[in-house]
Amino acid sequence: MATGLYNVAVAPIFRDFQPEDFESLWQMDQECFPPGISYSKQELKAYMLYPGSFTLVAADEKDIQGFIVAKSGAIGHIITIDVAPQARRSGVGTLLLKAAEDRLKAGGSRSVGLEAAVDNIAALSFYKRHGYAVIRTWPRYYSNGVDALVLRKSLSGKS
Repeated sequence: MATGLYNVAVAPIFRDFQPEDFESLWQMDQECFPPGISYSKQELKAYMLYPGSFTLVAADEKDIQGFIVAKSGAIGHIITIDVAPQARRSGVGTLLLKAAEDRLKAGGSRSVGLEAAVDNIAALSFYKRHGYAVIRTWPRYYSNGVDALVLRKSLSGKS
């Protein structure tokens, strides 16, 4: 009796953003974050096109599973990380974050920072598991009035 490999999760490929991805990425951002935290089309496009920024996409043969937008600098910055609902808890977010951190480090970033809504417990747990620490609170950071926690991680291997 032959045993076929079907219904086995296929590892996503990671690639740089292509312009034809934009609408799908924006729609995913709308699904991932509530109004006031999700980006408008103009905001997302501006962050993706900002000098020093890059966008990595995780996709399988059919669908985009997630993406990350980051900006290089002495202190790199994760602008957003979005994972499609059906791909959550599959490791896609971890792989995207690691790929972005590796690219930031290769580009000379010594550390990386980001903001997360104080009430986004899943995101805060995710970042804590990946070595990020809260460095301060930014009151009313989001347009809906929600505070953000500012997190940072060293990329040098030192705390």
